[in-house]
Amino acid sequence: MVFETLKLTEDGEVATITLDNGSGNFINTKMILELTSVCDHLEDESTAKTVIIKGAGGCFSEGVDFRDFHPDKPMDIHGFNKWEKICRRLENLPMTTVAVIDGAAYGGGFQMALVCDLRICTSSSTLQLPEAHLGFIPGMASFRLAKYVGLGHAKRIIITCAKVAAEEARQLGIMDHIADSSDSGTAWALNALGPNHSVAVTLTRRLLNESFTDSWEDAVGHFLAAQHRSISQTAFLETIRKETNDV
Repeated sequence: MVFETLKLTEDGEVATITLDNGSGNFINTKMILELTSVCDHLEDESTAKTVIIKGAGGCFSEGVDFRDFHPDKPMDIHGFNKWEKICRRLENLPMTTVAVIDGAAYGGGFQMALVCDLRICTSSSTLQLPEAHLGFIPGMASFRLAKYVGLGHAKRIIITCAKVAAEEARQLGIMDHIADSSDSGTAWALNALGPNHSVAVTLTRRLLNESFTDSWEDAVGHFLAAQHRSISQTAFLETIRKETNDV
């Protein structure tokens, strides 16, 4: 699959999306369309269990490409809607997702990192949501960020457009690991994920996301349904055979 704004490679159980839209890796309409095609492939055809999302040229992404907007024409929310839809699809992919950040992750780049299951960065990485100082809202980062860092920190980061360095991001819980390089960060994530049983991981992700809104009574019903599906999978049956044979 050949794209203009990104690259997709697959190696065994690992698919890698490399944002490569020129200097800054700015997110434009073309990238959103190509990410949609990538999600179609990952959902319908790919055998990958892990999706790595990274940037090219020492930059993850510097956010929205303002050249998609025209001040002499009426503003249209349609592009923002399409962006949020593709972020949601990435968030719900049937495989584990890992953002590997080197350099800047600003605006939509920061948002894309938040929808991933794991976030790895290098010591030179910087995250920022600059939108409030530019006169608009940082997308659904306003919905997701507080779940990682708490309401107070989320307000500070979004309203003051603070630049968050790698170590602060790790201490706040935005970053899971600081690596020496993108390659070593990818290796750390793949090792940490272990066998990566996709069904168990994606069902657990859904339960975790629902935990902010569901009552215990609803949550336990969802858990039991998800657990029944998990223990019916080959992975759990193989675990039983191994553990009982080892006794």
